[in-house]
Amino acid sequence: MKHHPSLLQRDQAALLIIDVQERLVTAMANGAGVEQAIGLLQQGLNLLQVPTLLTEQYPKGLGPTLASIRQAASGADCIEKTTFSCCGEQSFWPALEALQRRQIIVTGMETHVCVLQTVLDLLQAGYQVHVPISATCSRSDANRDNALRRMEQAGAILTNVESVLFELLRAAGSAEFKAISRLIV
Repeated sequence: MKHHPSLLQRDQAALLIIDVQERLVTAMANGAGVEQAIGLLQQGLNLLQVPTLLTEQYPKGLGPTLASIRQAASGADCIEKTTFSCCGEQSFWPALEALQRRQIIVTGMETHVCVLQTVLDLLQAGYQVHVPISATCSRSDANRDNALRRMEQAGAILTNVESVLFELLRAAGSAEFKAISRLIV
């Protein structure tokens, strides 16, 4: 059976976690919820062996990536940046291209700044972009919602954490399915 081209595939998917840093999380409308959503997503993707990239916006000023996210994404490359779009950071492209993936699951903060600009640039570069909405946030919900509409209008696929995980699983009955099901409940 041929699947719809917008369904995520394990051998084509990668997770991008943008700027989930100590000083940013405390300023966000739902920082703790986003931390939890990204942590759950990362745990599931670890089980499915889907690679991750992390970015940090000016870590000297905004602090490092949250310890919980760093721990869940252990072994992931972390790219420091000062550009809002990850794509504007010269070291980002080699790290992304080394993964040899065309479907990028984008999470992080702030939705209307770094996440939005990165999503638009990835789309322009020919990547298929999936954005689990509960894994993004801004200081205001209005800014977040506006950015999500812009991303969708530009061609990004708005989704949720559970859909991402179950698309990558494709079927029940495996040990991976059981492990991911335990994470979700």
